[in-house]
Amino acid sequence: MTSKEMAELTEKRHDSVKRTIVNLCQKTAISYPQFVDGIPGANGVAERVYYLNKRDSYVVVAQLSPLFTARLVDRWQELENKQPAAFDLMDPHALRAALLGYSEKVIALDAKIAADAPKVAFAEAIRAVDGVCSIEKIAKTIGIGRNKLFKRMRDDGILQANNLPYQKYIDREYFTVIEQEPYTDTKGVQHPTFTTRVTGAGQVFIAKKYANIMGDV
Repeated sequence: MTSKEMAELTEKRHDSVKRTIVNLCQKTAISYPQFVDGIPGANGVAERVYYLNKRDSYVVVAQLSPLFTARLVDRWQELENKQPAAFDLMDPHALRAALLGYSEKVIALDAKIAADAPKVAFAEAIRAVDGVCSIEKIAKTIGIGRNKLFKRMRDDGILQANNLPYQKYIDREYFTVIEQEPYTDTKGVQHPTFTTRVTGAGQVFIAKKYANIMGDV
């Protein structure tokens, strides 16, 4: 529904309706609506017209005039009962509004694809690597300081204090623990030692999870 329609329903000036919309947006009571500039208004002066969804229309009209909220309810029911129809290609304002909404969706999708592209490319490349490797090598590969990566993984509950993974991540086949030559202390007592290796699936898991700190050494 447009801000012009709301002005007619509430018998308010269009500029007053628009001020109410902006004020409610600033208070986060409604989301900022799409708009089209250059619509002929009073005395032929071009103006901005907002396009609001059903929920936000209720909020705006209730703010403007609770007595006329019923009119808005009736108007929405009227709109919803109409058979869906394509917008009029001969109506430049309807066409512009439709193209504006479509363009914004395309721009948002393109931005997301561009932002995700490095992460996806890295994940797919590392997925093709056979065998296992150390966490230190993963840190070097994705450009994160070794100590920083170990700390983040401990803080996130992936690694224990001794830098060995928790069992649930081993069960997911992200890591494997290898027993090494035992350590012999000064008293001649041997102690078992283990090292963590990251599987291919684990490499993808780490790369995706910590992509936001790539390069932050």
